[in-house]
Formats: sequence, structure tokens, C-alpha cells
Amino acid sequence: MAENAGYEIAVVSRPEGTKGWVTLPRRWVVEGTFAWLKRCRRLTVDREKSTCSSQAMIQLAMIRLMLRRLHPTNDEPPFRSGHSEND
Repeated sequence: MAENAGYEIAVVSRPEGTKGWVTLPRRWVVEGTFAWLKRCRRLTVDREKSTCSSQAMIQLAMIRLMLRRLHPTNDEPPFRSGHSEND
């Protein structure tokens, strides 16, 4: 990935000796993004015929999310991830 796309992959694993649920750094950001995408009904089931169509729907969902953040309305409650800003 680093050579071809310019991205670096970092594997986040659980701290040794922990049991139960543990907040892992930056992992909740990815999970939150998936939760935001799942708010669009069309993305809840994979019905697209091509990957280009799927990519377009994901881009539209993220555009919708950003527009709602830039100009919020009072018809839906604000999103709360359940995590503090320090995570």
C-alpha cells in the first residue's frame, strides 16, 4: 500500500492482559463512518451491479452527511458516537 497508493496501514491490536470491551485508538472512527453510511437505506443491502455504482452511492452518502453537518436542520437529532473527543 505504501509503495503503490501512498497509504500506510497500521494494525491496531488489543493491549495485552485486557478482558472485555476496550476502546482501541482510532478504530471507533472507522466504525462510526460505517454507521453513518448505514443510515442511507440503499447502502444497507448490496444491490449494486457494479463497483462504480457502489462507489457513487457511497460518495453521495458522504456528500449528504457533509451537507447536513454544514447546514443542519432541526428535523433530526445530532449524531452522538458515544465516545469522548479524546479517543
